Amino acid sequence: MRRLKKNIYLGFCASVLGVLTILRYTTSLAGTSDVQPEPAAADTVQTPSPAAPPRASLSVSRPHPIRSVPSYDRAFPDPQDVQIRAALKWGVKPVLSRVQAEHRKSELVYVGSNPFYTIDPAMRSSIPYLVPRASNLLQDIGRNFLDSLYVKGVPLHKIIVTSVLRTEDDVARLLRQNGNANEQSCHRFATTFDLSYNRYVTVSPPGEPQRRAVQNDTLKWVLSEVLRDLRQQERCYVKHEIKQGCFHITVR
Repeated sequence: MRRLKKNIYLGFCASVLGVLTILRYTTSLAGTSDVQPEPAAADTVQTPSPAAPPRASLSVSRPHPIRSVPSYDRAFPDPQDVQIRAALKWGVKPVLSRVQAEHRKSELVYVGSNPFYTIDPAMRSSIPYLVPRASNLLQDIGRNFLDSLYVKGVPLHKIIVTSVLRTEDDVARLLRQNGNANEQSCHRFATTFDLSYNRYVTVSPPGEPQRRAVQNDTLKWVLSEVLRDLRQQERCYVKHEIKQGCFHITVR
């Protein structure tokens, strides 16, 4: 049974890495990559040690350096008034309750299951639905994050989504419980989601304890590079939330 679980795990890792390899190869053929080689910085993560999960942390011949961004606040400055305009443009009419959400699925995409990210199991104040445009953005962030970890020689981890669509009932409940909640939350329009930057899911073999081979700060640096690139491509607005420990992201 243990050998079967290991084979299933290796097959999953090989499939994910195969998809990432194909995507990188086609991108290089299209000439879209503008990354120039640089000397390795002091915070560059080296090829994973043998203790890392097999195949999930396959190394590349010359791992790319981890650059992060000069400043989170300067790189991700998009405030509420900027994000709400995008939410109004691309979003749905606010959903009153979770019961009503069941009748609005023709407008929404279920994002509760995906190989490139994980929905926080402790999420209580929102439900995993987004408009198609935002769903595509979330999947691209998760896939690009795994791709970046691979080319930098970092063991694979998945991002954690901590907040998605909030109904009017959810917002009213949060206003009673959380002084930081906003009555005009962008989450009401299914265009916005939060990604934790201090928690990640390690890709580990089935049946074995999860192993943390990388510090959270290192993973946050890689994630910030991914978000910066997508923001520069004008695909999203991003706010670095210090108190909430997340990146607050709205599709554009």
